[in-house]
Amino acid sequence: MDSFRIYKPEDIKPLLQTRVGETKLVECIGTYQQAHLSVDLLRSHPAKFVLLGIPEDIGVRGNAGIGGAHTVWPLALKAFLNLQQNAWLRGEELMLLGHFEVEPYVGASINELRAAVAKLDEQVWPLLKLLAEAGKTPLIIGGGHNNAFPILKGMSLGLGQKMAVVNFDAHSDLRSSAEGRHSGNGFSNALEQGYLHRYFIYGLHQNYLSQAQYNSLQTQIAVELRYFEDILDENWPPLCLPPAFTNGYGIEIDLDCLSHQLASAATPSGFSLNYLRQQLRKIAAQGQYLHICEGAAQLTDGRQDFLIGKTIAYLLSDFIKISVGR
Repeated sequence: MDSFRIYKPEDIKPLLQTRVGETKLVECIGTYQQAHLSVDLLRSHPAKFVLLGIPEDIGVRGNAGIGGAHTVWPLALKAFLNLQQNAWLRGEELMLLGHFEVEPYVGASINELRAAVAKLDEQVWPLLKLLAEAGKTPLIIGGGHNNAFPILKGMSLGLGQKMAVVNFDAHSDLRSSAEGRHSGNGFSNALEQGYLHRYFIYGLHQNYLSQAQYNSLQTQIAVELRYFEDILDENWPPLCLPPAFTNGYGIEIDLDCLSHQLASAATPSGFSLNYLRQQLRKIAAQGQYLHICEGAAQLTDGRQDFLIGKTIAYLLSDFIKISVGR
């Protein structure tokens, strides 16, 4: 984990936006006080949740997507840390750990980007394993959806069990692992390597599912899904998890599931933020981790969206509040 930068209190103090009579999360959130990560030191910290960032877009670009997913972490962090410290949200329940420093690989070929993603996998999964072994609930802000694979690997090894996952996503991310690592095959790699045994996709768009991928889905007994079009036809029913999802699961949110949200695969047709928040709040209590990915503050084609930090802050705070029973 040589590429991981551990935050110190002085790193986050400049993010505080002060107002008389208010206390913000950044004033109360915990940090890791040591230079090296260990299970025992993590376990001894009183925080239940550990927040970290993976600001990169090499997985998206390795999937022939539009770059920019690396830009969201600073905005999301500032928006979240300036939420109010109050009866519903307590900074003492959180540790802000830090972020991975990922080389941008400017001008790299597709094959070079995919090799770089595989290298990043080897940095990410050991940290998630430590957090799982320490009994912490990771909150991970990406970055591309390629990071679902090392997150699942680390959580599975740390918990000593195969994982179940609920993925809010317009795409299946079950592309062939033979292509090399990228943002489109995180879950296929996790299934093939034995870290994932139940995969539920909520909001898969039929328009972006190839016939070959559809045919493959028919043979995947570990995969269940609800098409976005079926949800539309039923007038936005609430999320109902399959019976197998009873003993905890990871929660993945690809921000391209939202309508008019800046992402590599941005769409005019998708969930509203309020609908997504409602569904997340229904399932957060058994969430073993939360991974929010694929959003961007600025894409390489020039498009910008500086409200995305608040979008992510809402989702993080919803997950935390429900997880602690508030």
